[in-house]
Amino acid sequence: MKNVEIVYRYGSGDAVIPPRPVDASEARRRLDDGNRAFAALLDNVGGEGPAARRVVEVDPRDLGLLSAGGAPTQRPYAAVLGCADARVPVELIFNEGPNDLFVVRVAGNGLGGDALGSLKYAVDHLGDSLKLVVVLGHSGCGAVTAAVDIFLDPAEYLSIASKYTMRGLLDQLLVVVHSAARRMAAIWGPDVTQRAGYRDALVEASVVSNAALAAHTVQQELSRDARGMRAAYGVYLLGTHDVWAPRGEARMSRGWPIRRATWTPSMGSATP
Repeated sequence: MKNVEIVYRYGSGDAVIPPRPVDASEARRRLDDGNRAFAALLDNVGGEGPAARRVVEVDPRDLGLLSAGGAPTQRPYAAVLGCADARVPVELIFNEGPNDLFVVRVAGNGLGGDALGSLKYAVDHLGDSLKLVVVLGHSGCGAVTAAVDIFLDPAEYLSIASKYTMRGLLDQLLVVVHSAARRMAAIWGPDVTQRAGYRDALVEASVVSNAALAAHTVQQELSRDARGMRAAYGVYLLGTHDVWAPRGEARMSRGWPIRRATWTPSMGSATP
């Protein structure tokens, strides 16, 4: 198996530092392109041959190397609300370096008061460079899976009833799980719960719904402030390293939608 090298480099005479995106659409394209580059790099792990290499050029200003000992100025072009899961290194999967992304991470990428407050801080104080807010879920999310298991076996709720912090987290997710379950029943019929793979499908649907709902809520907050900024959502697939979101034309396989590696924006009128 050949090696994979991801190099963060500054100071190269021929380095090309990409300019900051000028609007939300350009920011979303840069994130999408960065993720595709990262996923393609890891696709080359198998087999023989020279090491697969990716160089991320870093602006020395973002490391404070040109500020005479002072701290560099924050200038991220996107804010990302992601899960605290250690398998989802946000800057890495988007092929970005320091000072490119304002990252907020919490279990289940839930939009609680602290997370929303952090995002609003970024919008209020970093608006000159910030163009996009992204909510990023991921496959196999432990918090969402726990909420699904409680939904399927409500007696399990007793195990967290006296754990305030855990209960607060899962209570938010249970609302999303319940909504996803009702939607699945409406599409595939009330006997969908008896089909093979229902639990896994419900986890997947809940992960997407959770990210979409949070992005929709963020978009409403941004629209209320009339800042012209946009929100988007996606799901990082641990197995393929792609960021994915559903499309209306998704085909069916064994009764479940097929994943497609593509972004879906969540604008003010978006319906999770």
